[in-house]
Amino acid sequence: MTIKSAEKPRQRAPSKRSLQTKARILDAAESIFAERGFEGASIRDIAAKAGVQIGLVHHHGGGKEELFYRTVARRANALALRRIEALEMVKAKGALSLRAILDCFIRPYVMLAQTGGPGWLAYGRLVAHVSVDPRWRDIAAECFDPTAHRFIAEIAALYPDTDPALLASGQVYSVSAMLAHLNSAWRVEALAQGGDLTDVDHLIEFCAAGIEAMVKAART
Repeated sequence: MTIKSAEKPRQRAPSKRSLQTKARILDAAESIFAERGFEGASIRDIAAKAGVQIGLVHHHGGGKEELFYRTVARRANALALRRIEALEMVKAKGALSLRAILDCFIRPYVMLAQTGGPGWLAYGRLVAHVSVDPRWRDIAAECFDPTAHRFIAEIAALYPDTDPALLASGQVYSVSAMLAHLNSAWRVEALAQGGDLTDVDHLIEFCAAGIEAMVKAART
């Protein structure tokens, strides 16, 4: 007698309406988490902004911490892919320079934040929240560290005798400068008193010069 193996019931793919609802919830969470941080955000306010019942927020996002994780993770792969693609394109043309490496890391996000809609700009504030709070170490490790390690390794190849901690610091400082470039334009305008805002090329030059200065100081 042949015994048929039990088959798992096939799960239905989410409907278009379900996917749209989930996207609205994540958009609302992204906006509120970016504006208020984790502590200041509430599931109730996220549900109200998304125009859904609180139960739907829990259904699509889980609890508050799980929703925060899903909100951060949602754009991480797309951003990482753009950065790695830019890096591979430059590497295919020849030897990398420090400025070229930083350009491949910084420019993709700056362009998305400036042209990809308000969600990408809000995403930078989410990254800032994750970067300054050690409790989100696991989120950073999953969403950001693989790409960061790839770029730090490329920089380390240019400075093989330099302490890795120094180069990692340069990477972190560069991310901070990138986020300030996008989110503190109002401060630049106030302090410049009519001067032109710096562009992304100036930002990359600033970050590269800072890392070069750190490496030089460590060697003396």
